[in-house]
Amino acid sequence: NSVMANLTNTIIALAIVGALLAVAFGGLRVALSAWRKGEDRAEAHQHARTLTTVLAHSIAGAYPYRISAEEAPEPVVQFDGQPDRLSFVTLAAPFPLAAPIAFTAVRLEIESGDEPGLAVRERALPNQDVFSKAAPVFRDPAVTALSFRYLRPDGDWEERWDGASEEGLPAAVQVSLKATLDGRVTVLPPITISLRTVKPTS
Repeated sequence: NSVMANLTNTIIALAIVGALLAVAFGGLRVALSAWRKGEDRAEAHQHARTLTTVLAHSIAGAYPYRISAEEAPEPVVQFDGQPDRLSFVTLAAPFPLAAPIAFTAVRLEIESGDEPGLAVRERALPNQDVFSKAAPVFRDPAVTALSFRYLRPDGDWEERWDGASEEGLPAAVQVSLKATLDGRVTVLPPITISLRTVKPTS
């Protein structure tokens, strides 16, 4: 009887230890899964934030470069701001070209088709057809949405800004970006980039 009692107690103890181990490993699996998800979210957020910083630096270097280009017969400021696309001339190219160039025409937009996502196009100046012939230097399929707003000197925000008719640049540009990386969607808060007030160059 004593042997049976000891065996029963041992079995019960092993069962309790087994149950505790199952609970412990289950908790460990949950913790590891949460950690991996957190790492994925952090990676997606860092990717979007780094790209936004690069674009913001380039937009901050926008310059009211005035030339005759595309449909404009007279020299006009080369800045075309749309809700979902921005074309401008900058002193700080987001992805510097092979040769050192003072002014670079840049177009930022979301493209569809065979290569969907953000496309950054650049063209060295001086040149004609500065935006329509700009070549893609960078593509990021993780960026699924990109939007812009433009600040007037009086403090009102506009959805569009035409440098030719406005005869200059907006006071600031607001950029909103959404990225999807490994199924993780990251929407960054809009950032506002102030532009320097510079007399247009002809």
